[in-house]
Amino acid sequence: MLTELLVRDLGVIDELSLVLDGGMTVVTGETGAGKTLIVGAIDLLTGGRADASLVRPGATEAEIQGRFEFGDDELVVRRVISREGRSRVYVNGHLATVSALAEQGVDLIDLHGQHAHQSLLKTAVQRSALDRFGGIDTAPLASVLDELRAVESSLAELGGDERARAREIDLLRHQVAEIDTAGIEDPNEDRRLDDEESLLADASAHRDAAGTTVALLDADGAAAEAISSALAALDGRSPFTDLASRLQGLSAELADVASEARSRAESIDDDPARLEQLRERRAMLRELRRKYGESLDDVLAFQAESSERLSELVSFDERAAALDEQRSALLADLTRLRAEVLADRTEAAPRLAAAVEEHLVGLAMAGARLEVSVAGEAGDEVAFRLAANAGHDPQPLTRVASGGELARTMLALRLVLSAGPPTLVFDEVDAGIGGDVANTVGGSLADLAVTHQVLVVTHLAQVAAFADQHVAITKRDVEGRTVSEATVLDDDARVTELSRMLSGSPDSASARQHADELRAAAGAVRRRSS
Repeated sequence: MLTELLVRDLGVIDELSLVLDGGMTVVTGETGAGKTLIVGAIDLLTGGRADASLVRPGATEAEIQGRFEFGDDELVVRRVISREGRSRVYVNGHLATVSALAEQGVDLIDLHGQHAHQSLLKTAVQRSALDRFGGIDTAPLASVLDELRAVESSLAELGGDERARAREIDLLRHQVAEIDTAGIEDPNEDRRLDDEESLLADASAHRDAAGTTVALLDADGAAAEAISSALAALDGRSPFTDLASRLQGLSAELADVASEARSRAESIDDDPARLEQLRERRAMLRELRRKYGESLDDVLAFQAESSERLSELVSFDERAAALDEQRSALLADLTRLRAEVLADRTEAAPRLAAAVEEHLVGLAMAGARLEVSVAGEAGDEVAFRLAANAGHDPQPLTRVASGGELARTMLALRLVLSAGPPTLVFDEVDAGIGGDVANTVGGSLADLAVTHQVLVVTHLAQVAAFADQHVAITKRDVEGRTVSEATVLDDDARVTELSRMLSGSPDSASARQHADELRAAAGAVRRRSS
C-alpha cells in the first residue's frame, strides 16, 4: 500500500507530506484548496501524463515521491516535472522510464474518476475479473494451448520441405560416415600419434646419440677411464676419503646411464612403413578437426549430434504421423475446452452485471445498466459496457462522460470483484449525490477498505464520516501566493471539519452535534457489516 506521499511545487501545493495508513482515508477541503491535486500527484506516481503547467508558479520543477510497502519489501517512486516540460522518473533511486512506471503502476494503484489509469478499463483485466467472479478454471485451456504450440514447433523443426530434408539427410550421412570410418576411440589419439611419429622420424639419430653416450660412459670410455685414474690417485689418502667415495658413486651412476642408453637404443627400430601410416592417420585426423571441431572431443560430439538429427530425419514420416495425431487430438480438446469456457463466461456475464447493477441502485444510479459482453471462440473478448441512464445504449467504460458516474460504477465493480491493486483511489465518487445515497457510498467505501487501502476525495460529510483517517487540505495566502497544506485530523478536529462540510460553520453547535451523529451512525454501520 501507499504509506508516504510527498508533493512539492505542484499547482497550489508548496510542500505537502502525508503518512498514510491502511483502511479508508478521506481527503477533504474547500473548493480550490488542492484536493484533486493529491489525486493528480498519485496519478503521476503511477505513470500519468506530466504537464509543465502543473509546476507551481515561481518554482522551476515539481516533485512527487511515494513510498509503497508490500510486507517486508518497499518501493520508492520519485517523479520530477520541470517547467520546460521534461519529466524524470526514479524507482528506488534508479532512473526509469515513464512507460515502465505505468506498467508497474497497474499493480500498485487504481484511480477511479476521470483518470485513464484504471486497470478495470483494460480488456485483459475485465476478462480475468469475469473469470474470478464466475469461478471459471481456464488452466486446462491454457495447458492445451501450450501443448499445441510445442507440437507445432516440433513439426516445424522436422522440416516441411521434402527436397531440403533429402539434401540434409545426404549431407549428414556423409559426415557421420566420414567420422565413423576414422574409428576414433581415444580423444587423445592425435597427441599420442604425434609422440610416436617424432620417435620414428628420428630413429637413426636417436640410436646414434645413444651409441655416442655408451661409448663415452661404459667401462672402456674416456669418462670411465678418467674417473678410474682419479680414484687411483686418491686411493689410501685420508684427506680425500669422502671424495673417493663420491667418485665411486659417480662411476656406478655413469655405468647405469650407459646401460639404460644401450637398452633404449636397442628398442628403437627403423620402420618406414609404420611412419608413413602414422603420417596418413594424423593427416586424416587433422582434416576431421578442420571440418568438425577444434579437438577430437569436438569431432565426436559433432558425430553424436549429427547421428541424432539423422535419426530424426530418417524417421520423419513416423514422427510426423505421431505428431500429427497428437496435434489432431489437441485440436479436438481445444475446441471442446473453448466451448466450455465460452459457455461458462456467457453464463457468468449476466450474473456479474446483475450483481454490479444491484450496487449501482444504492449509489444513485438506479437507471444504470451494465452489460458484460462475451465474444470469441473461448469468450476471450470480454467487454464491460455501461448505460449510465435509462434509454441510453451501453458504451465502453472509457466513454463514460461523467467522472462521478464512472467512479461509482468502479466502486460497484470493486464491491463485487474483491481482487485488484492494493490501493484504490476514488475521486468524484460522490459527485451529484447526497442524503441516503451518500451514506450508502460511504458504507460501500468502508466495506472495500476491509480488503484494500482506500483513498477518497470527497466533499460530503456523510462519506467522510466513515473514514479511518481524515486528511484536511487548507489554503492560505503567503506573500500574495495561495499555498495548500495537508493535516491529518484528530477526533476533535474531525468533528470541526465535518461541521464545516455540513454547514459551512465549523463552530456551529448544531453542526457539531450533527457531525457527532454522523460519526456514530457510520461507526454503527461499520460494526454491523463487520
